[in-house]
Amino acid sequence: MPTDLAPAMRPRLPATVDAIATAVEDTAAEAAGNAKFARDVRNAVQVALDRFLDLAGTGEPALPPKIREVFVALGAGEARENRGPEMLLGALRTAARLMLRTASESLAAQRPITVDELIDLADATSAYADELAAACTDGLARQLREQAGEGDRRRRQMADLLLRGGAPSEVARDAASSIGWPALDTIVPVLLPPDQARDARFRFGADGVVTERGRDAVLLLRGGPRAERTALTEALQGREAVVGPALGWAEVPEAVRLAERTAELVRPASEPIFADDHFAALALRGETGALAVLSARRLAPLVGLRAGQREQLLVTLESWLRHWGSRTSVAAELFVHPQTVSYRLNRLRDLIGDDLDDPAARFELLLVLAYRSRPTSI
Repeated sequence: MPTDLAPAMRPRLPATVDAIATAVEDTAAEAAGNAKFARDVRNAVQVALDRFLDLAGTGEPALPPKIREVFVALGAGEARENRGPEMLLGALRTAARLMLRTASESLAAQRPITVDELIDLADATSAYADELAAACTDGLARQLREQAGEGDRRRRQMADLLLRGGAPSEVARDAASSIGWPALDTIVPVLLPPDQARDARFRFGADGVVTERGRDAVLLLRGGPRAERTALTEALQGREAVVGPALGWAEVPEAVRLAERTAELVRPASEPIFADDHFAALALRGETGALAVLSARRLAPLVGLRAGQREQLLVTLESWLRHWGSRTSVAAELFVHPQTVSYRLNRLRDLIGDDLDDPAARFELLLVLAYRSRPTSI
């Protein structure tokens, strides 16, 4: 750059800083009204122009470490605001154009400038803007790497917290919030071969956390569309997955254990295996956790009833299942009129629906009722 550029341009420096800062703010629509962004931009423009003029007539590197860090920090700030590099790079193009115009006008006001000088000035301005862009994108990349590392650490921490169990609710909910989960309700565990941990992290993204245990990988999915059976059946094809039951976040250790017991019972295959389909078999093998979940699900339609009414219906249902639907036998066993049995069964059908006609559901209901404590008379 011409050695007389600095004295020619310095008197215009305050006005140039204002013009460039205003133009940059106008092009940065995403940061409109952000006082911190405006302050950072004005400081960066001032630093950049001062350094640009100091370089005139020298062979020094464009950005010494102290000045480069100003623009590294600017890029990092954009990453923290969840903005990409586009806005910064657009701002630098605007700044470079205005800087070249001011520099050429300042020289022209002092003396004639040649075409070669103008070309050299344009090349220098462009190269300088490239250096500033490189510093900004370096800062943005550094911050993104740091955030990714911190995000990974928080996700591992969340997975460990859920697997251990026993965490206070406020601790668990704070951990969930730190990884972007708006709420913490049901969790669906999925057991996978250990070599699929990385793919699971990528495939399920923000909806799940993954931990590796050597013998397997455990994906913990928050309740939602991607944790529904249909979605999981499609997403887990060919992955030898075992899907545990959807339970409350505090019951994750039990849900994982039920998935493990299911994997022992049924060999994992290309089709995902759902623990929900094997609760009866697990219960018959003495798995009390499976029986508890099965009981809660099968008897859920009766939860809202008064205790006495609920007990009458459950006793009637158990007898009806054991007597293969014979109302006469049920009436004789319970010492009630057959019409009373009919009334109760109609009520049960309203509550339980078509499950009373499904052989598998009837078996599970009988299994659940056989294990519950009930009085000897009503």
